[in-house]
Parts: sequence; structure tokens; C-alpha cells
Amino acid sequence: MSTSSDFLVVGSGIFGVTTALSLRRRGYSVTLIDPGPIPYPLAGSTDVSKVVRMEYGNNRQYMRMAIGAIEGFHRLNEQFGETLYHETGVLAASKAPMPDNEFVNSSYHMLLEEGQSPERLSGEEIAQRFPAWSTGTYVDGFYNARGGYAESGRVVGRLAEQAAAEGVEVQPGQTASEIQTVENRVQGVRTREGSTFSSDHTVLAAGSWTPWLLPELHSVMTTTGHPIFHLKPKDPSLFEAPGFVVYFADTSSTGWYGFPMLREGVVKVSRHGVGVTLHPEHDERKVYEEDFAQLRIFLKNTFPALLDAEITYTRRCVYNDTLDEHFWIDHHPEREGLSVATGGSGHGFKFGPVLGDLIADVVEGRQNEWADLFRWRDLSPDTTGEEASRYHGDAEGEA
Repeated sequence: MSTSSDFLVVGSGIFGVTTALSLRRRGYSVTLIDPGPIPYPLAGSTDVSKVVRMEYGNNRQYMRMAIGAIEGFHRLNEQFGETLYHETGVLAASKAPMPDNEFVNSSYHMLLEEGQSPERLSGEEIAQRFPAWSTGTYVDGFYNARGGYAESGRVVGRLAEQAAAEGVEVQPGQTASEIQTVENRVQGVRTREGSTFSSDHTVLAAGSWTPWLLPELHSVMTTTGHPIFHLKPKDPSLFEAPGFVVYFADTSSTGWYGFPMLREGVVKVSRHGVGVTLHPEHDERKVYEEDFAQLRIFLKNTFPALLDAEITYTRRCVYNDTLDEHFWIDHHPEREGLSVATGGSGHGFKFGPVLGDLIADVVEGRQNEWADLFRWRDLSPDTTGEEASRYHGDAEGEA
């Protein structure tokens, strides 16, 4: 099979599918390929839920992007005719007084500066309002009513359906294997399945597969895996919204965050930390005994009512990590006809409703107020991550 279009988008995760839609709505012919099925089970966007939150420490740009994205998720709910974004609100809890917790404190004050209305809560108020938080471990924090979670896999699937309905040629079951270049200009992509997709411009939105297709990016990004647990509580009512909401449990110091009861009948607990390095396709997405041990410590100190819950499912969620943990959205500096849109670094999904137009603007060469942070850049090996909510301590296990 061979096909040609104005734009070829490689990868139908949240970066790729929103880009394909935005470009199509600007009048271009667009082809979207993905290993498939969509959502692809191994992709970072695939899961039952992703946090949607404004809390970004003192990074005003991400907070403003998130505000726009939340408005966009509400529009998607209306467009889809079903609720896939759930605005439960977000609880940011701290084990220390808020002034001693940089992420919680700076997020709170930035929210106020941006005209939001976070509610400061003492430890006693947290336990009273959210009874599962009754251990006394957390002494300060705040609740922001704007935010919650999106059913990420379902959102990607619906967006792919929408793209096809609007004229994007959606091609699941096509795994990019070679970027075809003639005299330093990218002509398109050949797939593992033997197809050729030609285009005037290729947008590589392949997530963790990106550096394997563009080896020059191996020095600035990698793939890490992070433990996820689905638990079935004996008393589900204790973990249902509004009495239990999306939360950060002193995340910048512990990595732990999670969700209220999901439609699957489980409580999902995750860790936003260092993770373990893995290959996105060949390595097992395995959760180690050390991960289980750390989970038990967390539950004992935070949600003891979940200690005896059945663990129904585990996996490692993959991050396409850039060294500085900012996205990577730009034209390739040395290959004409190629742009890259990747580097979600474990926090990209929430921006889905604004990502497509941002990436399309960059591809078209239009001005965009947010693009500069994500430009092609030189990063030294000792570059440290800057995502404020993330735990940057020791790795959680060994691959």
C-alpha cells in the first residue's frame, strides 16, 4: 500500500491525534498512522485515567495551558455526548506545613494569582472532608474544585473516531520503521508492515518510540516505566467522589497520587517518580516486589482502608521523558519536511485539548505564545527534570 497527503502524522496518542484533527480543520489532507488498535495498548496515552490539573508549582505557562485544556475537556464532553472528563476537583496534601512544601505552596499562590479559588485546608479539615485521609499524616494542603481526571484511553479512541469522521485517513496497524529521506528532505515513512506513506510534511508524534526512529534524540530523551495499581476496596463508598477526589499525596516528596473510584470499579494508585528505564516495546511492563512494598507503606500512612483491598491489576505506565521534562515540539533543525511532537514526560495528556493547535501552529510556522518552552534544544547529560510535582529521588525498582 502507498498513500500520499499534505501531512503524515506518526502516532495516534494524545499528541498525534489532536495534531491530525487540528491540521485537518485547517484544510489539509492528513494521514494518521499508528501500530494500533487505537488506543494502542503499549502507548503512554493508553490507560483508564489521567490526571487533569492546574497545579504546576511556579510555572505559570503550564498552569495557563491547563486552564485552557480544562475548558476544552468540557467542550469534548459536550461533543462526545458523554462524560469522559470528570471534574472531581484536586486535593494537594502536604505532610509539612504548606510554606515548607514548595510544590504545594507555590501552586496554591499561583492559583490565586491566576484568579482561581483554591481552598486552604488544615489536616483536620482534610480528614473531615475526605474521611479516607484520617491518619493525621497530612497536616496542610488545599482543594481546587477545577480539575479532575479524563478517561484517557476512551478519549483517544473517540478523538480518533472524530478525526476519521472529519476526513483524516486513519490507518491503524501501521508501525513506522523508517523515515524516508531524499537529499536531506523527509518524503514520508515506510512501515514494518510494508506500506509507504508519503507526505509534504511528516509530524513524528511517536512518544517513546521517537528516539528509535530518530537516533539523534537518544541523548535528550528516554523511556521510563512507572508503577500503577488498581485496587478494589471493601468499602467503595469511602473512595467515591465527592468524598474522595483526585489527589497529590505530598507527591513531590513521595511520588504518590491517585483517583477516586473509576467506572471500572477500582481505585487507581500511581507513582510519579524516577521510574525504571525500559524499551517501549521489548521490555516487560512489570511491577516489582519493591513497588508493592512501597505501596503498602504509602497505604498504611495514607489510606489504611485500602491495605486489605484486592489488587486487581498492575502495570508500568511509560513516559517519554526528556531530560528537562518539558515537551519537544519543533521542526527538525537538519531535516526538511519533518517536525517532532513528543516528550510528554508523564504529564502531557492533560493538555490534549490545546496540544493540537499548538503543534499545528509550530508545524505551519505560526506564532504561538507557548511554543518557545518546547523548542529543539541542547541538553547536557546532567540536565535535571523541572516538573514540579514529580518525585526526583531514588528509582522505585530495577528493570
